[in-house]
Amino acid sequence: MPLGLPLPPRIVQLAYEIERHGIAYAWGGGHAGEPGPSKGTCRGYRGKIKPCPAARTRGLDCSGLTRWVYALAHGRDVLGPGNTDAHVRKMRRVKSPKPGDLAFFGKITKKTVKTHHVGIYLGKGTMMNAPETGAIVRVDDIAEKKDFAGFYRYRPPRTGSR
Repeated sequence: MPLGLPLPPRIVQLAYEIERHGIAYAWGGGHAGEPGPSKGTCRGYRGKIKPCPAARTRGLDCSGLTRWVYALAHGRDVLGPGNTDAHVRKMRRVKSPKPGDLAFFGKITKKTVKTHHVGIYLGKGTMMNAPETGAIVRVDDIAEKKDFAGFYRYRPPRTGSR
């Protein structure tokens, strides 16, 4: 197990380690075959910087960041290459978040999952964030981002299921 820490503090420590490296945001970054920084994509890009720089930027988008941190912490790719909607489906909502849980943004109901952003909860209202094109992975206040949908904790698959 990386760092020899229990899982939640290990997730937070890994998130801070990634921040220290100054990794750039890249739309679609972190969704290659294996978790970690990768070149992004301009498919679906609606960012402010034109033309889209993602295809020539090696980095992470928000779900690529959470995927990589969780893979490092768990020792395997538990979230997979999907986007925030795919990731939230592997989680359970929690009322009292702990550092290492994920903060999702968008709309989540029993019938609808339409998220557009995720960060790693660090405690005290902050999250590790891969915010947007032109930025690097950094700590941000959760309250600064609109349409907070809730805190979620990873739910391992039941034994014997895939």
